[in-house]
Amino acid sequence: MKIRELAEKYNDYIIERRRYYHSIPELSFEEKLTTESIVKDLEEMGIEVTTFPDYYGCVGLIKGGKVGKTVMLRADIDALPVEEKTGLPFAATNGCMHACGHDAHIAMQLGAARILVDLKDELEGDVKLLFQSAEESCYGAKYYAERGVLDGVDAIFGMHIWGTLEAPYFNLEAGGRMASVDNFKITVEGVSAHGSAPHLGKDAIVAAASIVMNVQTFASRINNPLNPLVISIGTIKGGQRFNIVANRVEMEGTIRTYSRELRAQIEDKLREIVESTAQALGCSAKLEYEYFAGPVINEHEDLNEIARNAAIKLYGEESLVKMDRLMGSEDFPFLTEKVPGFYGFIGTYNKEKGIIYSNHNDKFTVDEDVLQRGAALYAQFAYDFLNR
Repeated sequence: MKIRELAEKYNDYIIERRRYYHSIPELSFEEKLTTESIVKDLEEMGIEVTTFPDYYGCVGLIKGGKVGKTVMLRADIDALPVEEKTGLPFAATNGCMHACGHDAHIAMQLGAARILVDLKDELEGDVKLLFQSAEESCYGAKYYAERGVLDGVDAIFGMHIWGTLEAPYFNLEAGGRMASVDNFKITVEGVSAHGSAPHLGKDAIVAAASIVMNVQTFASRINNPLNPLVISIGTIKGGQRFNIVANRVEMEGTIRTYSRELRAQIEDKLREIVESTAQALGCSAKLEYEYFAGPVINEHEDLNEIARNAAIKLYGEESLVKMDRLMGSEDFPFLTEKVPGFYGFIGTYNKEKGIIYSNHNDKFTVDEDVLQRGAALYAQFAYDFLNR
């Protein structure tokens, strides 16, 4: 039986599992019940499972009938602190929500596991199934990369269900697909004075406002406009009272880009802008910079070809569509820094069914008819990588 037919066979199972996991969302680093349930699901298939004493998530191993390479499939499992408003009969009631579709990722990968177990005697190598904790933290994947989970793995495949991409199509394009994510904090120190005598103080709010504007010149004047770059300051906290010149302001922000080269330059150049601007206004400023996930770039031609051909083999050339690159981020690159990988998208937008909300919306849900297709693509990629 071919993979597409097996996916159809397991359709009801995939949908049932998606609804179950949707009803028990757990936040990043807190996926205890989710992990326990996935372990049980895998063990019921006869799959060997590895768990971690200090971290949630797990890894299943399907041993192929022949000696060969190892491919890893990855699904993230955490939810968001969103109060669900979908009205679904299986909606979450614990104040959290699978508003990004990770419940669908779990279900699709479990479906792929069932398919691959049925075909294991044909596999020329092994399949590892990573069910990953804490993707929404922007660094949850780092734990697994640092603890040898990718040792012996030759390639990894990941996929995201996407609320603005029309169902049931795949987007499996080469090149940059999602941006890097790095976050920063700026602390501006000034001197307090009465608001009626500002000349006796050094206004941290004025300095902070100038820093906000000058930081944007990095994107508009220092960066090559052919390199997509976003620098956003999302919080500003400062001041003591309406009639006191502020002596301290704290700001937090985020930076997104596709360019690894540009990313490596930003911290030093941003620090120069921040410190010099504050100094010019009689204040001082400190930049704290944190690196999270790099950009998602499908840069391996062989894997790009395997992914696209897998979709075509299953559902024809017409199953593939284009999609704009995203400035949003994913922690998948922590894994692809260790082994070659490919990252794709599957659409769930379906206006006729009223499935119109984007990821992270409190009414986000998925077109369950696409889940078997996602499971099939996971399985087909693994099969074709091992048996090519």
